[in-house]
Amino acid sequence: GNWGNQIEFVLTSVGYAVGLGNVWRFPYLCYRNGGGAFMLPYFIMLVFCGIPLFFLELSFGQFASQGCLGVWRISPMFKGVGYGMMVVSTYIGIYYNVVICIAFYYFFMSMTNLLPWTYCNNPWNTPDCSGVVGSNGIINSSSALNASSMLNTSLAVAEVVNRTKRTSPSEEYWKHYVLNISDDIGNFGEVRLPILGCLAVSWIVVFLCLFRGVKSSGKVVYFTATFPYVVLTILFIRGITLDGAINGIKYYLTPQWQKVLDAKVWGDAASQIFYSLGCAWGGLITMASYNKFHNNCFRDSIIISITNCATSVYAGFVIFSILGFMAHNLNVPVSEVADHGPGLAFVAYPEALTLLPISPLWSLLFFFMLILLGLGTQFCLLETLVTAIVDEIGTDWIIRHKTIVTLSVAVAGFLLGVPLTTQAGIYWLLLMDNYAASFSLVIISCIMCICVMYIYGHLNYFKDVEMMLGFPPPLFFKICWRFVSPVIISFILIFTVIQYKPITYNDYVYPGWSLAIGFSMALSSVVCIPIYAIYKISRSPGATFRERLKNACRSHPTWGPALQEHRTGRYAPVASEDTAEACPLKEKGELKEELKEEEEKERKEEISLTIQGSNGSATNTLNNPNPSA
Repeated sequence: GNWGNQIEFVLTSVGYAVGLGNVWRFPYLCYRNGGGAFMLPYFIMLVFCGIPLFFLELSFGQFASQGCLGVWRISPMFKGVGYGMMVVSTYIGIYYNVVICIAFYYFFMSMTNLLPWTYCNNPWNTPDCSGVVGSNGIINSSSALNASSMLNTSLAVAEVVNRTKRTSPSEEYWKHYVLNISDDIGNFGEVRLPILGCLAVSWIVVFLCLFRGVKSSGKVVYFTATFPYVVLTILFIRGITLDGAINGIKYYLTPQWQKVLDAKVWGDAASQIFYSLGCAWGGLITMASYNKFHNNCFRDSIIISITNCATSVYAGFVIFSILGFMAHNLNVPVSEVADHGPGLAFVAYPEALTLLPISPLWSLLFFFMLILLGLGTQFCLLETLVTAIVDEIGTDWIIRHKTIVTLSVAVAGFLLGVPLTTQAGIYWLLLMDNYAASFSLVIISCIMCICVMYIYGHLNYFKDVEMMLGFPPPLFFKICWRFVSPVIISFILIFTVIQYKPITYNDYVYPGWSLAIGFSMALSSVVCIPIYAIYKISRSPGATFRERLKNACRSHPTWGPALQEHRTGRYAPVASEDTAEACPLKEKGELKEELKEEEEKERKEEISLTIQGSNGSATNTLNNPNPSA
């Protein structure tokens, strides 16, 4: 299959790279790491690490027209990297759709005249709840709803504002009503049926958009990848017209240049670039595999990477204009209302929306934007898994019934996500978010760089890219691929280890056994690499370990462009004797034996496949003993 046109690929890749992290993580990192000063290391890391890695993965998938498993014909011993990518995409796909389903839930709950998290007079509220009434800054405490405090509102205002810890109605709605959160990660409690229903809706939407592969998802992304920008612009225009918005934007942008000298700031910048672009998830390789062979993926990688980072910066203006307005109303610093992760999306921002006139409208728009941002990433995660499974099995039946594979993966994802809809679900969601796709992605990406540049050979890969694009990679990218990017990736890994702190959720500290599960999830993707390498070496021909290692690292004979018309130059098919003369690295007898085995294997595959005749009718290869292939 191929994309209908190049715009579909670019929009899908933008939807994949631009996700929830652009809205709820980047703005927080910005103000935590020096405001405008954080932009400097952020864009430096984009240029020296983000764009080169993005281009490497796109060119890798496009050249071979294979998913994250098939591309490792380049060096079969490293196929475990592809399995590691599949494991990471599986973990992310499970919990990411749970976040989308919660956004669906808030979207449905916003279809009302009064947002349910506006006031503190609900059954789930506690005596500590203090909510903002109207847009005049008057704060109402449910613990002070008596005649005397009503007569002296200013005293109540001062009392609540001066509290060290304020519990907002949006926070209590999130904790006590939506999640009905339990007291421990091991105490699952009951399944939250409304969340479970929304999870089913979210998986159904993902399946319906993907049931025909890129032919259907390529059409859907015209909406899912572009409409979030419409919503962001509407919210931005509304935000900057509010009182106090300028204070929030100043807080977001004011540079603290002394922080540029802090290694932690550079580590955060590198990590954010690496994780937000979706490197090492396998999605970029998969999406690029559906490109036409001579597509200019160099241009695409620059466009998509810059669009992703510009979206993060733009989203920061939207978020902090609203948070500045909220801080103005509550008479507190912006830092006290700013948050990140689920806390921003489902607590701080919803509370800010209650202060706006026609608040349900803005709430609908905001959560609709979150749904679309999440779906854009989820499409690619599911397509990555499905493509890898279909490519790996590769039988005629599974190719013809790819829709059944997509449905099976979606059903499995739904069932595995059910524990995350229980009362302890948020604990498990954050555990997966912090461990399943953290340092394992860095290790996978680093090994991929080393394999392509040093095992396969940088000169070979540069020739492949030139053969595909018509021009060699620019010198800057050659240097980054070989030296700069691996060094930065190693720096991210070291920084991640040094900065490591056990995960917490508000005041809850995760027990040791849950952290052990978290590390097991992280290692489960990385351990695929050495396990498969040992397996491949043990199965490779050779009298000594060195010979088996050499044969395991050598490119498979089928490595190269997928279509025969593109297999030119050193990939052109030649007679076995000529091939033996042209390949001094192999013994003639060994090469003949390998070619003979490969021919037998290909013949079996041809017999099982039905090829399309030139007149448009189906012609079985059994009736065609000498197919052109």
